[in-house]
Amino acid sequence: MVQALLSLALIITSPSFTNDGELPVQFTGFAEDFSPELRIENLSPDAKYLAIAFCDEDMPLSKEYCHWICWNIPATNVIPQGIPAGEKITAPFNAVQGVGYGRHKYRGPKPPFRSKHYYHFIVYALDSELDLPSSARFKDFNKALEGHVLQEGRIRCWYKK
Repeated sequence: MVQALLSLALIITSPSFTNDGELPVQFTGFAEDFSPELRIENLSPDAKYLAIAFCDEDMPLSKEYCHWICWNIPATNVIPQGIPAGEKITAPFNAVQGVGYGRHKYRGPKPPFRSKHYYHFIVYALDSELDLPSSARFKDFNKALEGHVLQEGRIRCWYKK
């Protein structure tokens, strides 16, 4: 985990689910599979950009399995629902999506039948853009974050088919 430079943590909420609550089916691979809205509180005025990771905590043979990574999002208090697919995003903001779950897009939970998995969204407030190609994977993303994280916050959820 990246060490935050400021003690004031980000508070991450969503109008679609509560922390440690069930993620609604529309945000999963069993339905529309679009990203939920995330709201960010306590954002430092020094933050220039945001980065997001959405990871599965319960994948066998892996400490964390990342479904989505996105970075160079201009600092904002709301990440809207339904971020479009693609390596480069131009709307609703300019940003980059790396390779998560094999694609350049948000990929929601799709655990095996009757298997409950826990997931978390981590939002990082950064002091600058990340110099990272869209071909980057989670380990590359984590390395690029080093020395740039001003704050971080997370919201956790679960899903069971």
